[in-house]
Amino acid sequence: MVNSFVGTSDLTLVEAPVTWRAYLICGFASFGGILFGYDSGYISGVLGMDYVKEHLGHAVPKDKDNPTGFVIPTSRKSLITSILSAGTFFGALFGGAFAEWLGRRFTIMLACLIFSVGVAVQVGTTSVGGLVAGRLVAGLGVGGVSSVVILYVSEISPRRVRGLLVSAYQWAITIGLLVASGVDQGCKNRTTSSSYRIPIGLQFIWAFILAAGLFFLPESPRWYVSRNRMDDALAALERVRGQSGTHPAIQAELAEIKANYDYEMRVGSNSWADCFQGGLKPQGNLRRVLAGVFLQMFQQWTGINFIFYYGTTFFQQIGISNAFLISVITNVVNVVTTPASFYMVEKFGRRSLLIWGAVVMCVCEFIVAIVGVSLPAEARAANICLIVFVCLYIAAFATTWGPAAWVVIGEIYPLPIRAKGVALATASNWLWNCVIAVITPYLVDMDYGNLKSKVFFVWGSALFLCLLFAYFVIPETKGLTLEQVDRMLEETSPRTSAKWVPHETFAHEMGMVEFGPSVEEPKSTVFMEHADETPVEPHPGVRPLGHRATGV
Repeated sequence: MVNSFVGTSDLTLVEAPVTWRAYLICGFASFGGILFGYDSGYISGVLGMDYVKEHLGHAVPKDKDNPTGFVIPTSRKSLITSILSAGTFFGALFGGAFAEWLGRRFTIMLACLIFSVGVAVQVGTTSVGGLVAGRLVAGLGVGGVSSVVILYVSEISPRRVRGLLVSAYQWAITIGLLVASGVDQGCKNRTTSSSYRIPIGLQFIWAFILAAGLFFLPESPRWYVSRNRMDDALAALERVRGQSGTHPAIQAELAEIKANYDYEMRVGSNSWADCFQGGLKPQGNLRRVLAGVFLQMFQQWTGINFIFYYGTTFFQQIGISNAFLISVITNVVNVVTTPASFYMVEKFGRRSLLIWGAVVMCVCEFIVAIVGVSLPAEARAANICLIVFVCLYIAAFATTWGPAAWVVIGEIYPLPIRAKGVALATASNWLWNCVIAVITPYLVDMDYGNLKSKVFFVWGSALFLCLLFAYFVIPETKGLTLEQVDRMLEETSPRTSAKWVPHETFAHEMGMVEFGPSVEEPKSTVFMEHADETPVEPHPGVRPLGHRATGV
């Protein structure tokens, strides 16, 4: 049993050494991004396949842009693509609720099961209705995975590499997109239903690997704390940090998690209503929820999923040959450049990446739009320029807004509402993902808006708003524990957050630790869960003060 938590007088909190175990556990959990990326990416190629056009579309006159003589109507293409996002919106919200009830791990495994049911429906169908229904059910699973994986990885990652490990989730998304693009490329010329059933059916593999692996991973220590299961929390922290429970850094970290949770529960609760308490005050939950919700909204309005949802058909429409190959290239760029964010997010910080990423993407998108308007579509120079700057735009997203937006939403919420806050932010991502998936075909298709390359004026303008939002709203959270982020958000503004320095711990404030006159010589700590048991021998130099049942 856990009897006492050994703290530290270092107000930045001494943390256990980062081991390969932490990298492996978090890296595997981030595998959930494969489901997100693959399920989002395969549909672009499938809708461009001749077999699918013939069986799910209708006949039209043949021309150089459409030699098959079949096309999927805009409304049908919009529905098939966007219905996944409708499912993920609700899946993300349900995932937040179930993550507090069942725990992070079991919620992800349940989401994998639901996802597999949706995949089975898609594989077995031969109609648009079946494909739509299957993607809706699969979306529920993807939504649950996408919200809870971010929550889980954020809660178990060491603070020094948390940005890196959460960014690995975004990398997994890009790998999923690339694999989907490659599979579509390999199946595009098949003349049977296997052309779309193979890309869809492969998703069973990703769901099985993730669900099976999670059986062997530890639960989040912070979830155990929220359930008042302190012994389990200590055991889980031992596993994710690779250190003994008597290690002073492990004891101090657990004491801080518990103290922060007690502090938050004294001023609020963990209900859905509490997510909207406090207004826009620095300590208000509503302010943090809105920051996460709008951050994920703006991530979608960068226009990135226009490329990955409709890239193949878009390149076909503007007259670029080898549209499938170009889509594969854009996905390769996405995968190859994302790992740069592992270094950048910890070196330069989350806020800086969001600000400068918006600047670079905005420039690239306006160049694409201007070139598309200025030069004829059949001009080779125009096509090369478009492809180059689309790739630069993707690289900028992959190293900035792609990972950083997920990192931030995993860090800015207090523990009592963290699962719900991440769920709301992720649901926002999927809501706007759905909106963009619905409206984009109407913006670019010839029978409607016929914007073609001019659609990048829309995304470029939205990126200017992304820049303003990041500058005025998003704080810098680099190098802080989740509990220190909680403190920082109460005491400073986003524009000055990078200069904030930890000066107090929740464990100290809540009476779970007392410091001596020297930071080198902590006098004591004490948080006892079971007063009738023999206390654990404290760390040398630490003198127990006595039992504190609640830390208040």
